[in-house]
Amino acid sequence: MLHDISFTAKPGQTTAIIGSTGSGKSTLAKLIPRFFDVTNGKITLDGVDIRDISIETLRSQIGYVPQTGILFSGDINSNISYGAPGIDEAGIKEAAQIAQATEFIEDKPDKFESAIAQGGTNVSGGQKQRVGIARALSTNPSILLCDEATSALDPVATEQILQLLKRINKELGITILIVTHEIDVIQKICNRVAVMELGRVVEQGSVLDVFSDPQKEITKRFVK
Repeated sequence: MLHDISFTAKPGQTTAIIGSTGSGKSTLAKLIPRFFDVTNGKITLDGVDIRDISIETLRSQIGYVPQTGILFSGDINSNISYGAPGIDEAGIKEAAQIAQATEFIEDKPDKFESAIAQGGTNVSGGQKQRVGIARALSTNPSILLCDEATSALDPVATEQILQLLKRINKELGITILIVTHEIDVIQKICNRVAVMELGRVVEQGSVLDVFSDPQKEITKRFVK
């Protein structure tokens, strides 16, 4: 159960939802695209209760990047356009360029028509996540929701994806929400943080404010 939660994520900022396993952070993230609805209180998008927005309209404004990049059998084109069936070739290439996927795609003999195996087993973890980010950006969302999006990657790929998210936030000015338990992710790219424990937000504010005092229990717990 989630309770006592109140925070604001703003455009042009990256907000982290942090907490240990079982704290409720992923459950909170699933409320935003209405995988299920709140029973008390409300979540608003630009001041409008998301329950008053159609599911189709709401989800078209949210780009979702899961913990493990999910790719389907087909080609790169079909994987990027999966979330935006009406997107044209130029839109696919633009999304790939923003996600910094163009370089590895252009290196392939068939480029955007290169085959993708079920589950993306024929591309690396970092490439898979870039295609997933391109898919999330294909609808020009106002919110990018990343649920542990780097936890399955090696350190080099993690650093590349974090810098990519930082650039997307700066250049596109969209609202980025990152669910994570990794302090490095927060310190490198986030502006604000909401710390969850046992289903509630126990502290929030700027990253500096939340983690500046080495004597605070939250700092001791998350900063080694």
